Amino acid sequence: MRLKDKVVIVTGAGSGIGRATARRMAVEGARVLCADARKDGAQATAEEIAKAGGEAVAVLADVTDEGSCGRMVETALGRFGRVTTLVNSAGVSAARRDPTPEPDEWERVLRANLSGTYLASRAALPHLVASGAGSVTNIASIFGLVGGSLSPAYAASKGGVVNLTRTMALTWAPRVRVNCVCPGVIETPMTAPFLADPSWYQPLKERHPLGRFGKPEDVAAAILYLASDEAGFVTGVALPVDGGYTAA
Repeated sequence: MRLKDKVVIVTGAGSGIGRATARRMAVEGARVLCADARKDGAQATAEEIAKAGGEAVAVLADVTDEGSCGRMVETALGRFGRVTTLVNSAGVSAARRDPTPEPDEWERVLRANLSGTYLASRAALPHLVASGAGSVTNIASIFGLVGGSLSPAYAASKGGVVNLTRTMALTWAPRVRVNCVCPGVIETPMTAPFLADPSWYQPLKERHPLGRFGKPEDVAAAILYLASDEAGFVTGVALPVDGGYTAA
């Protein structure tokens, strides 16, 4: 098992990439804390893991709140004794395609995607250091690497995650490895409204040279590698998992 003896916190574990990641981590031997802003979603993921023979606990966590992030980490410590791994998957999409989002929309997206990544990491990092083999994997986006027409707020938040990842990697080396994945369009509840629109679906699909959209499991596989000891010499990386989108 590639994550034997690891204790993993996955934020946004209630659906999509976060759920697929939590499940994959558990299959590979990790004990998993499933955190989400919707307790029922986190609980469903934890129950799936338990039914498959893994070990998981669900917690309600708002990554935009410093106190909530602290309680999330304390729950993991209380249940499992330590924390070795953090996956920052919690985030939001833009409410609509808007070249000039209202200030409150701008703040909502950056607070969830960028500040949430920072606050969860800040709460976990001392314990990742103490574990002796800590790692953080953040979820950015292809739109953190290239421009896109969806939302300036979303692109800015994910670009921030990419450079936050690089800076954290330098700041915390050699004690903690920090990387991020940059998914292309992945079929999740978050992207469903856009993919249901015919004017979006085919043009977006054609931008992916592999000829399909990604699955949450595609991203979970990359996260698993970055969190495992196989990536022991990998830090500061922004890894596209995008079917070739950014190669064009």
